Amino acid sequence: MNKSASTIFITGANRGIGLEFARQYAADGWRVLATCRDPQNADALDALADNGDVKVFALDVTSQEQIGKLADELQDESIDILINNAGYYGSKGSSLGHIDHDDWIKVLEINTLAPLFVTEAFVEQVARSDKKLIAILTSKMGSLEDNTSGGSYLYRSSKAGVNQIAKSLSIDLAHRNIKVALLHPGWVQTDMGGPNALIDVPTSVTGLRDVLANVTPAQSGAFLAYDGAQIPW
Repeated sequence: MNKSASTIFITGANRGIGLEFARQYAADGWRVLATCRDPQNADALDALADNGDVKVFALDVTSQEQIGKLADELQDESIDILINNAGYYGSKGSSLGHIDHDDWIKVLEINTLAPLFVTEAFVEQVARSDKKLIAILTSKMGSLEDNTSGGSYLYRSSKAGVNQIAKSLSIDLAHRNIKVALLHPGWVQTDMGGPNALIDVPTSVTGLRDVLANVTPAQSGAFLAYDGAQIPW
C-alpha cells in the first residue's frame, strides 16, 4: 500500500454504498481499509483488492470481540476518514402490531450500537491522522420532523438513536479536533432502497464525498444530505 496516501476505513463495504465508497476512493489514490462480514463471498470487493490499493478485512460490526481484534491489528494505522456505513433495515413491515422483537434488537445492534463501538475502537487511529473525520451513514427516516407517514418502527428508531450518538461524539471529540459527519445518502437504488429509489449509488457516493471533503468544524454533528442540504432533526 502507498503509505503516503490518505487512508479511509469503511464498514459494510461488500456492496451498495460501502462498495462504491471503496471504489471511488481507491480510484482517487486513497488507501482503502474495507471491511465486511464475509470477505470470501464479497467478489466485487475482492476484485477491487486485486486491482487497487484496497485491503479487505473480516468484521461483523455486532461483535465487540472482532472490533477489538481488528483495532489491535490496525493499531499503527492513521485513518483520515472512518465511515460507519454498515446498515440493516429489518423486517419490511415493522408496522404496529407486527413488531419482531429479535429483529428490532438486530437493527439496533447494527445501526445504532455498532457505529459507537467502532468509533471507540478506532478513535486513536483517527486522532493521529491529517483529516480527523468520522462519518456515520444515517437516514432522513431518523428525523422526527420529517416523519409524516409513521410506521417503520425498527429502522426509524435505530437511525434517530444513531443521530444522537453522532451529535454527542461531535461534542466529546471536538477537543481532539475530530469532526463527525452525519450523512443521509438519499433514497438510493441498493438492495435496501430498492429499484424504484430516486438516485443511483454512484450519484449518492459522489455527493457524499463532496460533503465529506468540505465539512468544517462548525458543521461537526450536523445532519447533512448527500447534496449538502441540512436535514431537520
